[in-house]
Amino acid sequence: MKRSEIEQHCTELVTPIIEENNFELVDVEYVKEGADFYLRVYADKEGGINIDDCVLISRALEAKLDEADKITDAYILEVSSPGLTRPLKKEKDFKRSLGKLVEVKLYKALNGIKEFEGILSDYTEDTITLEFEDENLVLNRNEISMIRLAFV
Repeated sequence: MKRSEIEQHCTELVTPIIEENNFELVDVEYVKEGADFYLRVYADKEGGINIDDCVLISRALEAKLDEADKITDAYILEVSSPGLTRPLKKEKDFKRSLGKLVEVKLYKALNGIKEFEGILSDYTEDTITLEFEDENLVLNRNEISMIRLAFV
């Protein structure tokens, strides 16, 4: 299976667990770090997710993954909070982050700069607008390699 297929498969398996417990699925990623593969599930809830919530999701998902047995590589399953510097990926992430300080990294430099930090003042399906003290910058979303809340 390709990385995207594994992430989609895991999303399909974990979504009912997330919904049954009134959590929010923030992201699923399947990555190789060094010699190991990691299947990571990021979840949240109102007031913040705790370790017991992560254990609940992990155990239920582990059982479903073992039953489906579609991932051929050995991997480490991790379930955690997205953290304070959570990436913005979905519509609700951008909406929730309007007016907040964000970090943006571009695939290639714009006027010699690849990293920006500013207030997310607007977004569309194709662009984001960062507000600085005296100007606004509109960036195409397909040129952004990463956008996340900035750590203040």
